[in-house]
Amino acid sequence: MNYSELGHSGLSVSRVCLGSMTWGVQNTQQDADQQIEYALEQGVNFIDTAELYPVPPSGEKYGQTEMIIGDWLGRHPERRKDIILTSKIVGPGLSYIRQGSPISAESVIKAVDDSLTRLNTDYIDLYQLHWPNRTSPHFAKHAVGRVNFSNTDSATETAQMLTVLQALNTCVEQGKIRFCGLSNETPWGLTQYLNLSKQHNLPRMVSMQNEFSLLHSKDWPYLIEHCVAENIAYLPWSPLAGGALSGKYLNNQRPQGSRWTLEQRNGIFRDTASTELAVKSYADVATAHGLTPCELALAWCNNVDGVTSTIIGATNMAQLHENIAAFKKPLSEQAKIDIAKVLKQFPAPF
Repeated sequence: MNYSELGHSGLSVSRVCLGSMTWGVQNTQQDADQQIEYALEQGVNFIDTAELYPVPPSGEKYGQTEMIIGDWLGRHPERRKDIILTSKIVGPGLSYIRQGSPISAESVIKAVDDSLTRLNTDYIDLYQLHWPNRTSPHFAKHAVGRVNFSNTDSATETAQMLTVLQALNTCVEQGKIRFCGLSNETPWGLTQYLNLSKQHNLPRMVSMQNEFSLLHSKDWPYLIEHCVAENIAYLPWSPLAGGALSGKYLNNQRPQGSRWTLEQRNGIFRDTASTELAVKSYADVATAHGLTPCELALAWCNNVDGVTSTIIGATNMAQLHENIAAFKKPLSEQAKIDIAKVLKQFPAPF
């Protein structure tokens, strides 16, 4: 396993981050135990979760993934020191989580305390804002015209960011969290947080966790360049585009128990004719170079300059084995050229 520094935190994290969002819906406690133990055996030391999980999110299941991790930690307290553990506070919009209210100083303090209880730990290594209070171009809203930026009051948003950052600072000072990060943010949001940290001597964000894959590469190069220049770790989530890049959904297939058989909060927005053509093209490239479609997609993500650690997820051990092994698969120069040709043909297929 290879490792990278998590931004300017000084923490060394594995190039593979074990995602957990299926634990509690598609996966049981026993499944999660097996995944954690196998990942640790392979050198993975980075585990990502969120108060929202599992997905699809629901009031009934809210917080269960953290509890599953906390159950494992309760039975293996000696392993806590071996794990860089992350979690996230939800943004506004979900009525069953703090009445759908925006992230505030009060909600940060409460959410951190609640996550610590569920996770059965005294501290969280990296605590992230799952999405911003303002409407941002994420979660199927990235198409041109889907977000009206002129409705954003930048002064109000920046003032809210300051109060949130001050609350995060309180948690850092209390030893409840070690470092802070962002998720589903934009260059403007990152810039505001960095400026506020400098102006008010508050914690500096160390990471950005955004969706990034061969089907969703919009953060390259502008946001990723920004992260590299500011020493911010870039952490891609959904590198297989919700499983689409595995090829298992081609020709309208819906394998039993797969994610696309479940109702999604924002719909199956990747299921388009362009997506189908792009996935088929990447699968052909993979075959030509002796790789599986998953191996190709994950190896590509890992090779993007500026990526620190890629968040993977699996619903069975065979998937986990393949996903982790993909990071040991080098891409030849010709494979990179062939991938680039497809990416140029399908820059935004959904």
